[in-house]
Amino acid sequence: MKTLGLCIVAGLGLSACAMTGNTDQNNNANRVVTQYPVEAAILNIYTKQRSDKLIATVGNQSVSAEIQVTPKGSMRFNNKAVQGAEVNTINKVNDRITDQSVAINYFTLNPLVFHGFTDSTGKYSLSNQTTVIPKIATVGDSSKLITENIYTNSSMRNKIGTYNQDWSLARDTNNTAWFCIETSGNLLLSSDPAGTSSECYKINAKGELLASKVTLNQPSSNGSARTVTLTSQ
Repeated sequence: MKTLGLCIVAGLGLSACAMTGNTDQNNNANRVVTQYPVEAAILNIYTKQRSDKLIATVGNQSVSAEIQVTPKGSMRFNNKAVQGAEVNTINKVNDRITDQSVAINYFTLNPLVFHGFTDSTGKYSLSNQTTVIPKIATVGDSSKLITENIYTNSSMRNKIGTYNQDWSLARDTNNTAWFCIETSGNLLLSSDPAGTSSECYKINAKGELLASKVTLNQPSSNGSARTVTLTSQ
């Protein structure tokens, strides 16, 4: 699926999409919640209508990513009947637009399975989801999510990337948790200019999104790494 991290790096001017939200937290702060609805959280992140803005300061520059997610309903993808959700991401540096990306994630429900994405540059991806996304997960759980092969276009003659995505669930407070999706570097390249990314979403016991942050780790030519974290406004 198209994740936010690989969209934002273009706005940072580093190289080479996605979704956040804010709702009220549960009032019972003393209740210790140990299990959270992971599938509901993923649906809220990638398939539901929402808009949000992530911001960071990099050196003396203000960086932002404005995200709009719009469900597209029934569609066809890779000769399958699927559902689609459009992700429109506008990247800005010092309030000047540096990049805009429009992608569509394709998925089916019951169970939730991601099949791939297309984007406005022509890229075409196929996802291999090797594990079932659980309805409920316990704090401390983690698992593989998908392996995604990305091609320059729908002919699939030129593969330009292979990425692994994993998920994990970690405690935040007594009644909130951080649900994170980690994206690996490009497995086709010994050094991926886009690096790795981690999208983390603070969720409550209903799987609602309370806050978000995206951490980008990009290797540089001298062998060091540059880390940037953007947070929801």
